[in-house]
Amino acid sequence: MNVFEKAVELNQFLLSAREKGKSVGFVPTMGALHNGHSSLINKAKHENEVVVASIFVNPTQFNNPDDLKKYPRTIEADKELLQKNGCDVLFFPSIDEIYPQKDTTVFDLGGLDTLMEGKFRPGHFNGVAMVVKRLFEIVQPNNAYFGEKDFQQLAIIRYMVKSENLPVNIIGCPTLRETSGLAMSSRNTRLTEQEKAEAAAIYKALIEAKANTKTATPQKVKKIFEESIRQNPVFKFEYFEIVDSEALLPVEEWNSKRKAVGCVALWIRDVRLIDNIVF
Repeated sequence: MNVFEKAVELNQFLLSAREKGKSVGFVPTMGALHNGHSSLINKAKHENEVVVASIFVNPTQFNNPDDLKKYPRTIEADKELLQKNGCDVLFFPSIDEIYPQKDTTVFDLGGLDTLMEGKFRPGHFNGVAMVVKRLFEIVQPNNAYFGEKDFQQLAIIRYMVKSENLPVNIIGCPTLRETSGLAMSSRNTRLTEQEKAEAAAIYKALIEAKANTKTATPQKVKKIFEESIRQNPVFKFEYFEIVDSEALLPVEEWNSKRKAVGCVALWIRDVRLIDNIVF
């Protein structure tokens, strides 16, 4: 696996691949990699001749300085996982390499950034759009792969790519889960084994919510879910929304022609977790 810290060196390496007509698949990450990331690499490997992964903990998407400070950094283990899964290139840039000058871009994200996560993490998605666009400019991939666990982020990246007219195909990949049902996340490394076991209740509640859609209105499903979570003293509830999968607007009634998604955010101790389920 080739490792580059400078964009110019990465560009030189990828130029020869492009000149040979090879397609480039890209998996942008913030490190602390797990089997969910492995699945993205494997899909990219299956669909492209060259696979690039990036590891960059992006400061512009953290509205909480403590969250940025505590974000897990495991570069040696990450390199090992990428090599094991056949990743061809790792781009491991510094902050100055990504932001040689202060980036003050404010994106129009069509209001998708004001809902759910946007209410609780102001500026977060503008920071995400900022770094993803910058990485796309550097890597120039044909295809880019993102996990569906971050459902709102995926919708926003798709919107940004379309509005900015970027020549990248965005591919969403299914959420991988522990045997308990807990969605795989880099933040899970900050949970104790006991907390991981307790966090499995999130997915169980989502499964129950999906079952309830057969007999209850969206409003009733929301109420039952929230009551279930709030009864668990381990959790600090933040939100549960049932939204249209594209516009991310609240679903008032079930419509077989429009896919609805239930999205949740909550805290266990000082660790914030998100998850979702397609109804």
